[in-house]
Amino acid sequence: MLVLRSSPASPFGRKVKLSASILGLTDRIRIVDADTLNPDDSIRQQNPLGKIPALILESGEVLYDSRVIVDYLDHLAGGGVIPNGPERYSALRDQALADGIMDAALLQVYEGRFRPEDRHEPKWVSHQADKVRRGLDYAEAHLAEAGQPLHIGQIALACALGYLDLRFGGRWRESYPRLVAWLADFESRVPAYAKTRVTP
Repeated sequence: MLVLRSSPASPFGRKVKLSASILGLTDRIRIVDADTLNPDDSIRQQNPLGKIPALILESGEVLYDSRVIVDYLDHLAGGGVIPNGPERYSALRDQALADGIMDAALLQVYEGRFRPEDRHEPKWVSHQADKVRRGLDYAEAHLAEAGQPLHIGQIALACALGYLDLRFGGRWRESYPRLVAWLADFESRVPAYAKTRVTP
């Protein structure tokens, strides 16, 4: 049995869970919650960075981060979410864009979570918010095409949008109607998306 160390709200952990579901590997993975802020949590021994997700293989070896884990699961399943041929690199590029949106959104959340309000740095928060906005602008213009074959770029984008729903009240929806429609189509095709949703 593979063991996935993650947390319900992690968009990167969700990316792994959705990929596993699409690849038909869910039954081979046991999910164990991790608390990255707890110095006694074994995640710090499993991943020296203390970050999630981390995948513990049957051999005891540990893989991290989400991109490496999904690549491993795709290999284990004989392919399915990371295309071969010319499409491979556009899918990986789309994943990088969505991962960047998630990173910038997380940094905004962490600013509010780890600094007292009087020490928030507005320029830093604005800098991260601009990354999210530019990423969504690109996705709205170039990636919001419903009905495409599922790949890791789309999985990551769905997780990024879901995280913005969770932590930012879904405000992105007002400005990106094509992405709203695209996400509804994605959710209709991937039942695990609803199953992994966390509500505020």
